[in-house]
Amino acid sequence: MALPIIHLTGDASRQGETHGRVLKDRIAHNLALYFHRFEREIFLPRGDVLALADRYAESITAQNPDYFAQMQGVAAGSGFSLGEIVALNIRYEILYYRFGKMALAAEGSTPEPSPDGCTAFALLPEITEPGHLLMGQNWDWIPDVQGAIVHTTDSDGFETLGFTEAGIVGTKIGLNTAGIGLAINGMTTVDDDMERMAKPFHVRCYEILRSRTLADAVTVITGEGRSCSTNFLLAQTPSAVANVEAAPDVINVLACTDGCLTHANHFVAPDVLGVKETPSERIGYSYARERRLRELLLAAQPLSVEKIQTALRDTENEPFGICRHRDLTQPETEHYTTVSSVIMDLHTRTIHLTDGTPDESPYQTVSLS
Repeated sequence: MALPIIHLTGDASRQGETHGRVLKDRIAHNLALYFHRFEREIFLPRGDVLALADRYAESITAQNPDYFAQMQGVAAGSGFSLGEIVALNIRYEILYYRFGKMALAAEGSTPEPSPDGCTAFALLPEITEPGHLLMGQNWDWIPDVQGAIVHTTDSDGFETLGFTEAGIVGTKIGLNTAGIGLAINGMTTVDDDMERMAKPFHVRCYEILRSRTLADAVTVITGEGRSCSTNFLLAQTPSAVANVEAAPDVINVLACTDGCLTHANHFVAPDVLGVKETPSERIGYSYARERRLRELLLAAQPLSVEKIQTALRDTENEPFGICRHRDLTQPETEHYTTVSSVIMDLHTRTIHLTDGTPDESPYQTVSLS
């Protein structure tokens, strides 16, 4: 299978309407999937989700009017309610906050499983075969989530290109005209609280990829507090990399060593930062994936796209490897897999990505050029 490619132009409302109309069937699928998981996995009924979405809609209107206008457009184009579309766009806050609270409630007994996927990387030109800044990740998440490749051209000619889930505005993994790239890792701490109503994760991703400089992109994360924890891996041509570990009230910025940076779903030094991560029986797999990817990449230099693809197909510690597969011994609500594998060349503004696990799915290539 190949991911659909959509090109969005015009103002925010028009971009959203096109997104909603073209991806209507995929949005319907994702809405059904997420509302099912909200109720089955974190015990949050539909009415409560929509009530929370109404509150967040009011906040997003003030935080980023263009993002809100795009959500309105997606709703109009797809025929779904604004509340349903907002719920999709705040699903990070809903799920990660509840994952953390459930893990804390289970502390001292049987730990609650939590998602432990996503392994990201950035490679400086000095260790890559083409001499380009390369970055990307395996994005591990709920199986059967349906995505798309989104190419946007704003009214001023500024362009973005990347991966999103159908119905979610912007792109969470991608690049832009200014040579900025973004990859992400979900994380949780005891201080996460969706009731803070801070600027949501997906709104920040949207703003990062509309930044012209790396400093501006970093400020999107650091300029104000957050509701939930996340790792943002940012880079900009020709050779700048900034990895921002962001808890609600704490920031930690990491740089490449030996030309390479890898990150997974844990803070590198939580005790030093004064951050308490929520308990997870699978945190060890996160440490193992980060170490394994770094070892594979450094051993294969000078790195080409093909060599990186080989590393991202690695299944050591199956089913919890870099290339993640469903653990069929677990109930459905605890299934996670590599939904898309992404490699970006920030110099050529080119992305190679899969629709599914990279050991079973071909990479397709898209570019801004």
